[in-house]
Amino acid sequence: MLTTVCAAGWGLTACGGSPPEPKNAAETGAATGAASSPHASAQVELPPLHAGFDYQIGGAYPPPAGVRIVARDRTAPPAPGLYNICYVNAFQAQPGDEKTWPADLLLRDANGETVIDEDWDEALLDIGTAAKRERIAARLNKWIDGCADKGFDAVEPDNYDSYTRSDDLLTADDATAFITLLSRHAHTRGLAIGQKNTVDLAGLRKRTGLDFAVVEECGEYDECGKYAAAFDDRVVVIEYTDSGLRKARAGFGDRLSIVRRDVDVSTPGSAGYVRRTR
Repeated sequence: MLTTVCAAGWGLTACGGSPPEPKNAAETGAATGAASSPHASAQVELPPLHAGFDYQIGGAYPPPAGVRIVARDRTAPPAPGLYNICYVNAFQAQPGDEKTWPADLLLRDANGETVIDEDWDEALLDIGTAAKRERIAARLNKWIDGCADKGFDAVEPDNYDSYTRSDDLLTADDATAFITLLSRHAHTRGLAIGQKNTVDLAGLRKRTGLDFAVVEECGEYDECGKYAAAFDDRVVVIEYTDSGLRKARAGFGDRLSIVRRDVDVSTPGSAGYVRRTR
């Protein structure tokens, strides 16, 4: 059985002892503009501590034995009976999807060229003004609604750290202001929300309303302790190397939820598929 834990932010409260609130906005009586209200409240369920974890954002498949937490892309269904985290690319556009965004919501350099995350060939979204953040959040909130409607327990907005790849066109303040909008909306839909990477902002989790952390390679880069301290050990970890897995397990194997995956987070049967917990 999953344990419901108390979480707080902008008057939001989630406590054990009572059944979860319905996630459907109509059932909760949430108004269309509830995301902007600092006083909207809903019960959220946090991921279990130190539980078996699988990261399946590259494709859904039956979770291995012992897994209690699964992260999947927003287009996939949740895994029945487990704690499900819904992956959403929130600060950048998936490759090719930049064409579906209004041109003025893509971050542009002084020459008017779209700023690209070269590692993943993803255009950065322009969260540099309050007005643009609201417009981008309006689209993201629909995706978050989709996660809630499918029955996910939490949402993982990726690329919180995109400001570090913006050629100084965006700031940490822009990022935290935007994630706060998403946190408010997620909570009104009964979803917990995870901080994705971005160790430098982990200490702001209460201000931004983030409930737990989804962390890549904190073992490899000696960052697991900072996330563990900021989120009271409510951290799920993905390592992409054997050395990272060894380091994460050596320091936090009895505290955090840790899995080793291949970089492409591929499915079983794929040539590059890797999943290990030790």
